[in-house]
Amino acid sequence: MGVLDWLVICGYFLVMLAIGWWAKSRIHDARDFFTAGGRMPWWLSGISHHMSGYSAAVFVGNAAIAYTAGFTLYVWWALGITIAMLIGSALFAPRWPRLRRRLGIISPLEYLSTRYNVPTQQVLAWSGTALKVFDVGAKWAATALLLQVFAGVPIAWGVLLTGGVTLIYSTIGGLWADALTDLGQFVIQLVAGITLFVAVLAKLGGVPAIWTLWDRLPEGHGQPFNGSYTMAFVMVYLLINTLSYNGGTWNLAQRFIAAPDGASARRAALLSAGLYLVWPLVLFFPMWAAPVLLPGLEQPDQSYALLTQSLLPSGLIGLVLAGMFAHTMAMTSSDANAISSVVIRDIVPAVWKRASHLSSATELLAGRVATFLFIALSMGIALTADSFGGVLGLIILWFGALVGPIAIPMLLGMLPAFRRCGPFAAIASWATGLVVFALVKYVVVVPRWVEVGGPVLCSLAVFVLIGLLLPWRSQEADELVDSLDSEPEVSARA
Repeated sequence: MGVLDWLVICGYFLVMLAIGWWAKSRIHDARDFFTAGGRMPWWLSGISHHMSGYSAAVFVGNAAIAYTAGFTLYVWWALGITIAMLIGSALFAPRWPRLRRRLGIISPLEYLSTRYNVPTQQVLAWSGTALKVFDVGAKWAATALLLQVFAGVPIAWGVLLTGGVTLIYSTIGGLWADALTDLGQFVIQLVAGITLFVAVLAKLGGVPAIWTLWDRLPEGHGQPFNGSYTMAFVMVYLLINTLSYNGGTWNLAQRFIAAPDGASARRAALLSAGLYLVWPLVLFFPMWAAPVLLPGLEQPDQSYALLTQSLLPSGLIGLVLAGMFAHTMAMTSSDANAISSVVIRDIVPAVWKRASHLSSATELLAGRVATFLFIALSMGIALTADSFGGVLGLIILWFGALVGPIAIPMLLGMLPAFRRCGPFAAIASWATGLVVFALVKYVVVVPRWVEVGGPVLCSLAVFVLIGLLLPWRSQEADELVDSLDSEPEVSARA
């Protein structure tokens, strides 16, 4: 990287900090900090949802899959998320802001104490929060690794730089800062992605390469299913994506909770679906072309970074790297906001009864402190990653396994069809997912789709069967579920 590249990176970080400081003026209490006061425009919510859905791992892990397997990456990932969001726009997205207006929630798990009971809420809150610290720490380390590849910056300095900037603007500006920086980051990654796309097309001979490339790639790279990425794998991943992107991943639920009403949340979900349908075709094209431009790579996860360095001039390299930072900072800052809301509204009141009667100013201060501590702790995990003996891969897998078991009682609990699934069904479903994951990962050898989908499929089966065999009844829970089918007549301030 040259001087111009560093100027681009520094300018990017300064803009993010400036947005965070400006967003501070819109924060008056914890509801503003965690849900933007329920006033986030649908288009901003949709863009923020899209940007918070993937990190720098796309340019490392997904680049490796594109290099070795080809177009199937788009089918099971981008197209799968698109379908998941279309499903969610009808079933789940509109119910999140209705929960906020009905109960005044600012945390995705807050309603579970009414829908099930406090112990169920606490099991999901504690397990998800603890593992998310390691998940975010892994993302900081992955981003620092990219900076090391591009510029030779030590891992520790990379973590401190990217994590430190995110820590400042997230702590100051809350969800408004997250969403507005997501918008700025969306523009940056749009320009960066199109720049590399055009550079790759020029290298391959122009626009016709869009359809002639596939004949020059290894066999199977143009097929929707290839290798271990079979039809069964795609279908189970569609279930996982449906649960994750519609709120099972807590930071994505926040984007819908912040929408003014159900109609706005539905439009936000549809916008995010459209972006996932179209944008990855541009973003992934250089990754698909890498076997032609960089044949025989021993480390295919470096293909995107190597293409950038070989095809772009000084200044544009910094822009592409800023685009990679954009995805990680968007995801981690929104993670911090969502986790902090769970800590302040779900965990702390359960262990300290007086916390439920905090003043508005005190609750806001507590939210900022929780955000600061979460990001700082995750940075500490990233800085000491080597001492965890491969924590970067292990913890990401464990968090991925927990998405389904946590999301099933969260999301299905909002639907009338599952009203008879109570606290026992929720906790049994969660526990089953963990046990099955441990079995398929460490005890028995199974096909790839079973390893990925086994935990969530078993969790779903247990949740449904217990609801049928041991139906649970609660008038308060039934009234809550019924109220989510339409907009409340009286809106709570949230």
